Amino acid sequence: MTCLCLLLPAMSLAGLALLLLVAGFAAILVGILLFALSALRGEEGSRVEGGAVLVVGPLPIVFGTSERVAKALLVLAIALTLVTFVVFTVLNLLR
Repeated sequence: MTCLCLLLPAMSLAGLALLLLVAGFAAILVGILLFALSALRGEEGSRVEGGAVLVVGPLPIVFGTSERVAKALLVLAIALTLVTFVVFTVLNLLR
């Protein structure tokens, strides 16, 4: 954590955006690889479930392969929306 705090003041906004973009693509790649490996193992009785969240404005649209996955993604999407709202509100107040 200390290392990240030391890097952020010196990093430009464009550099931070690029870092977040690369981190997002890396997370997606790791998720796809884990999903594919679990499907290839194909153990008897195992199920692969997935889902996605599409955020349009402040509204999250959630879909998944089961109700359990959809509920979990809905909770995560609402939490992410609230965190984003709080961060933008605090940044706006600090201006």
